[in-house]
Amino acid sequence: MTQVFELIMLICFGLSWPISVYKSLTSRSIQGKSLAFMIAIIIGYICGILGKIIGGELNYVITLYLLNLFFVSMDLVLYFINRKHNKIHHK
Repeated sequence: MTQVFELIMLICFGLSWPISVYKSLTSRSIQGKSLAFMIAIIIGYICGILGKIIGGELNYVITLYLLNLFFVSMDLVLYFINRKHNKIHHK
């Protein structure tokens, strides 16, 4: 039952990341983005993945950890691309 709640939590958190990536791609802005927040989320997902591996709980839930980690990492990369773009175009 705990895995079901963990799965629901990961789905709820995970729904926002593709939207955030889309916003980063279309706006080409870092407005409203927090570097510290994204890094904290990435660390959290990595710890969740390591917890699953160390605990021997390699199940379907780890797929959502990896998917969420992918999208947050993608948003982080876009953050740096957009920050560079903003600096060049707003001098």
